[in-house]
Amino acid sequence: MSFGWSNLTKPFRGAPLGWRLRFAVIALLVAAVATIWITNRLLTDRFTESTRNRAEVRLALYSGNLLSELRRNAIVPQLLSRDPTLISALQSHDFSLSTQRLISFVEEIGAASLMLLDGDGRLVASTDRNRLGEAHRSSPYFIDAVRSNATIFTVIPKESGGYSFVYSRRIDANADILGVIVVEVDLHKFELAWAGISDAVMVTDSTGTIILSTEPQWRGLDENAAMLRQPPEGAIQRAIRATADWTALPPDAYLQGEAVMRMETRIPFRGWQMTSFTTYASIREKVNSVLALEIMGFAILLALAFYALSRRATLRMALFQRESAELRALNARLQREIAERERVEKTLEVAEQTLAQSSKLAALGEMSAAVSHELNQPLAAMKTYLAGARLLLRRNRPEEALASFGRIDGLIERMGAITRQLKSYARKGADAFSPVNLGEALASSLSMMEPQLRQRHVKITQILPEEPVIVMGDRMRIEQVMVNLLRNALDATKSVSEPDVEIILAAGDMAVLTVRDNGYGIEDIENLFEPFYTTKQPGDGVGLGLAISSGIVNDHGGRLTARNSQHGGAVFEMQLPILGSDGLEAAE
Repeated sequence: MSFGWSNLTKPFRGAPLGWRLRFAVIALLVAAVATIWITNRLLTDRFTESTRNRAEVRLALYSGNLLSELRRNAIVPQLLSRDPTLISALQSHDFSLSTQRLISFVEEIGAASLMLLDGDGRLVASTDRNRLGEAHRSSPYFIDAVRSNATIFTVIPKESGGYSFVYSRRIDANADILGVIVVEVDLHKFELAWAGISDAVMVTDSTGTIILSTEPQWRGLDENAAMLRQPPEGAIQRAIRATADWTALPPDAYLQGEAVMRMETRIPFRGWQMTSFTTYASIREKVNSVLALEIMGFAILLALAFYALSRRATLRMALFQRESAELRALNARLQREIAERERVEKTLEVAEQTLAQSSKLAALGEMSAAVSHELNQPLAAMKTYLAGARLLLRRNRPEEALASFGRIDGLIERMGAITRQLKSYARKGADAFSPVNLGEALASSLSMMEPQLRQRHVKITQILPEEPVIVMGDRMRIEQVMVNLLRNALDATKSVSEPDVEIILAAGDMAVLTVRDNGYGIEDIENLFEPFYTTKQPGDGVGLGLAISSGIVNDHGGRLTARNSQHGGAVFEMQLPILGSDGLEAAE
């Protein structure tokens, strides 16, 4: 036995195992190199494009915010130049309340400062009280505003560095120039916001001079001079330093964070332009992090491969032993199942014989109940006609009595037709079908129900088309369905003070007979057409009328439906394929 096991395991542990191991290692290394190379290329392109897209979005957002701030403040001088309080103060030279009024405006406007100059250029009111009394007669925003009747925008260099952005407009009344209102726009808040991001941003005017920048040393210079100036230490420092000769750097410099992406956009305001410099420093970090995860994953796979190969021989031997035990257990279980199956098959055979006998008895009982149910209608009518004929004979009216006997003869013929239908229950077909006028069949059914209608005093409303409605079918069975529907309507209106039954016959794609009563409706529509289901009292019915009627309509290719009316009562519809002029039944 041990010799057999050694022969089984020897090929597994010999040269083939070493070859498989080497092949698996080589395949794994090739897959790792290919995956890392492809990942590096794809992620580098993806992160580069993502960085470019984010830079474009930020540049559009920055320029939009800057333009929105300029346009929002451009309307302020025009509004303040019409302020009655400021005009009155300039006319009366009483500026005791003017400063407070400007301070109340500055919070709503969001401007850096508001100043009111009189006709001589003297600062008479300001949101900065320390500047009251200053002379601005030679300031360009005062001179240009006095000479123009429009709002003037002026960029003024500051002595401390940077620029002030001012809107000014003269205030006049009765053709007299009273003074100038000055609104300083706070654009430096955008510099602080831009500086919080790793981009370097600058705004140049129409002459190319930098007027706004995240780097203070760039202000007042053109772009070339700004790129040559040493910037302060910061997150964007390497990118700014490399900007001077960024076109001469090798392509890999973009992946090492030594170069920047330069993007610019035009601001639709006085020829201004906005330029941003975005570093590529983070791209390599993102790519390397993903590559490190992949390398670690392949290393784990390689370790698992060696572990799996080393464990394979041991697991295989254990597997053989376990499979042998499982096969023995399976053999025993199969023998038990075979014995159990034979016993169940014998029991099933006895049960099938019993079920077949029960089905025959149930079918015979259902057929007997159906025949009894259908014969009750003619028998009841015959009893009524016999009583009427007996009364007519006593009153010496034999002609009318003979008419009753004729009706009784028709009912006897109908009972014979019902019993003859028992022969065709096993093979239902359309061999005995012939054209049937539904209007005439309805009249015959109402005639059969005449005794019940007279006894109950039910109001019958008929709506019939002018043209005959012809279908292909068995008239006796169709009348049987109509009688069942009428009888159900009469039974449903027993507890109604003014019973009303409406009968509508219509012809379209299908012939539709609708019977609507004003009873209390149907409680359980789902089980309505089930055999032996009835809501009547014992002795009034066995619950087969609608089940038989539904089967008859189905045999004619139609459909029998029921629903509750919105105005109370039940509605039954019998739909049958109408017979066209060419003699063919119209399909639904």
